[in-house]
Amino acid sequence: MSAHRRQQGQALTEFLVVALLLIPLFLLLPMIAKYLDIAHATQMASRYAAFEAMHRNSATPDGWKPPAQLADEVRRRFFSNGDAPVKTGDTAGDFAAHRNAFWRDSQGKPLIGTIGNDVRLGFGADGSGATHGAGLSAASDQAPFALLGPVLDLPEDGIYSAGVSVDLANPAALPGSYAGTYDMFSKLGLRMTRQTALVIGHWAARDPAQVRDRIDKVPMFPGRLLAPARPLVDAAVTIVESPICLKGGCIKGPQLGELAFWDDVVPKDRLK
Repeated sequence: MSAHRRQQGQALTEFLVVALLLIPLFLLLPMIAKYLDIAHATQMASRYAAFEAMHRNSATPDGWKPPAQLADEVRRRFFSNGDAPVKTGDTAGDFAAHRNAFWRDSQGKPLIGTIGNDVRLGFGADGSGATHGAGLSAASDQAPFALLGPVLDLPEDGIYSAGVSVDLANPAALPGSYAGTYDMFSKLGLRMTRQTALVIGHWAARDPAQVRDRIDKVPMFPGRLLAPARPLVDAAVTIVESPICLKGGCIKGPQLGELAFWDDVVPKDRLK
């Protein structure tokens, strides 16, 4: 009977020892979750900054979006409170109403000290550039079209890279006997950096007219040489279809040398 009691005591002792080892891990889980959430927001912010260049770049009417404006949008929409409204000219403030309530340490202090200074937007492979031009690097994506490059009038921007970096405040240690659990966090000096690189749509255009203007050249569209023959072809079709023409149902000839005929037009009732 005494041996059974000793076994029960040993099991209890082993459980307490294992529990003491697991308690610090359980205490760290919330901090790890906060860091992962900030890392995800940083990645999404870099994607936003890079994809913004898809519709505002050197080849678009409005040109590049000013870096300062883009940085303010990144801070407000990704590093502010989760229900922040999307408003033009809005910036993130360093007060409770604009902060993400989840990004706080064990003492309730924000993990991002000053949003305007600790969240930075950069350009280029290393994110150190201050202008959109610094985010452009040479690429060989036009190599297959070397002979048609001057005809197509395509920009030669290459690969565009944008990045976001966030300096995190060192969290305060827990008071009392758990101070050692957070001791390593007080010395991290953690910085999260994420980059997104893409080709900013050399083949994209602002409207069908620009697409047609790029393609409607003899090297790209040899059929354009047939345009002068359209009146003769239309006359020939009219003669062949003369019985129908007498009834007012004449069929014109093919739209030789014309690209506008193939435009994908959206009906007006679908634009509302």
